[in-house]
Amino acid sequence: MRFTSISLGALLLATTAPALAQEAAPAPAPAITINGSATLISDYKFRGISQTDGNFAVQGGATISHASGFYVSFWGSSVDNYVTAHGTAHQEIDLIAGYKHAFKNGVTLDVGALYYVYPGTRNKSTDKSSSDFIEPYVSVSYAIGPVTAKATANYAPKQKALELDQGQGGTLPKQDNLYLAGDLSAAVPHTPISLTGHLGHTFGPDWLAIGKEYSDWSLGAAFTYKALTFGVAYVDTDAAFPTPSGKDAAKASVIGSIGVSF
Repeated sequence: MRFTSISLGALLLATTAPALAQEAAPAPAPAITINGSATLISDYKFRGISQTDGNFAVQGGATISHASGFYVSFWGSSVDNYVTAHGTAHQEIDLIAGYKHAFKNGVTLDVGALYYVYPGTRNKSTDKSSSDFIEPYVSVSYAIGPVTAKATANYAPKQKALELDQGQGGTLPKQDNLYLAGDLSAAVPHTPISLTGHLGHTFGPDWLAIGKEYSDWSLGAAFTYKALTFGVAYVDTDAAFPTPSGKDAAKASVIGSIGVSF
């Protein structure tokens, strides 16, 4: 949902009494807005690596934003058990807090931290692994008409969950992770179509880098109809990641999605 910035009374005045509407002061913008979304996607890929073994995922989240630029949000997705060392988690929950500011010259700065949580049922008395970790981020975007370019850096400091075995063996050192990415997006004028391009690089070795550094890239398009968005994207990497089922989670694939925003 989104709190409207114009009251019903103001709308009635605008339609029934133009003279009065011109004299009435506009209602102030809401201090807090709430947005949410739900998505069905044919494969959840995180930085080019499938988190669902090539299967469908159900995703959803919500964001609470303040007029000052601060925001908090949560997002969740179904995942396959191989995404964690203990192999029993089937959900990923992302908890996010940050600050975003748009400058008059078209530049937008976004800084914050993201905490990944993988709820599971592991027996802590026999399993030493840890899957939850925090990852601060910063991005700078620049808009020129319908085109927006964005550069992003995500850095996760050394943590147990980033060890090559997520601490399961108890002997490997903690690792950190750096992810750099560039994105281009464009809205096709006078149409409900938008286009996206992405290039990213994960520096390793660590759990997120599947043991070594690699690059990922994608091209996508989306069509919006009212609150619905239909998307298709081509995603690929220069890595290989075999899953327990024998699939390669890092191979190229075409992904389709349908989402609703509210």
